[in-house]
Amino acid sequence: MPIIEKHAPGTFSWIELATTDQGAATRFYSKIFGWSSQDFPIGPNEVYTIFQVEGRDAAAGCTLRPEQLSLGVPPHWNLYVAVESADATAARATQLGGTVLAPPFDVFDSGRMAVVQDPTGATICLWQPNKHPGTGIAAAHGTLCWADLNTPDQAGAGQFYSDLFGWHIMKEDEDPAHNYWHIKNGEEFIGGIPPSSHHKPGVPAHWMAYFAVSDCDATAAEAKNLGAMLYLPPTDFEDVGRISIMADPQGAALAIFKAAAQRASAP
Repeated sequence: MPIIEKHAPGTFSWIELATTDQGAATRFYSKIFGWSSQDFPIGPNEVYTIFQVEGRDAAAGCTLRPEQLSLGVPPHWNLYVAVESADATAARATQLGGTVLAPPFDVFDSGRMAVVQDPTGATICLWQPNKHPGTGIAAAHGTLCWADLNTPDQAGAGQFYSDLFGWHIMKEDEDPAHNYWHIKNGEEFIGGIPPSSHHKPGVPAHWMAYFAVSDCDATAAEAKNLGAMLYLPPTDFEDVGRISIMADPQGAALAIFKAAAQRASAP
């Protein structure tokens, strides 16, 4: 499996679950993804759970803070993008019409981060690594492999992220019904932006994380048996792979992905 020592700027470098029941979520993901876990104290009665695959950091989990719960923030996955400077990138986000929800701050000696909301409402985290580069393994069962931006303004969001991270937005089809845009960082395809027509009215803009699995059907079935809700049962996408979208038992949404035999990359 590909081992990751360092993430290039602009890549998705970390994935973090914010949930209402950290212990239950840890048990759920350990069962469907085979993650091992280790808790690290981060404050009074608070721990940060690091999930590992084959001894390499793959994701993390924490409990939603009281102030988040009071604002109605639901359980969700946070995506982090590697940057050279969290301060400069956060300032740039503001100039481009975004909102800095959490100004840059140091996370112990692990790195420096900020939380940014794009002009369409989706939230993304910035990560300037110090001692913790982020995810350390890819292309294994239970590892982050892709991310989709679900937004009512495909063009506006695409322009914002292109200007912020230097992403190249690949527009492959001008048919509004099938116009899925791929996100390319350098030479690597890392995610996409579905057509705005696919965005359900009333649903806030958000990023959807995809995790690689060895068997989409078996993983989805196990997740459902453990209390997950399947929004999209395992479904084939021609020449791409098999995908299922679900909410974990606490309500955090995620997608699982098994690549088609003739295609090694994600959606």
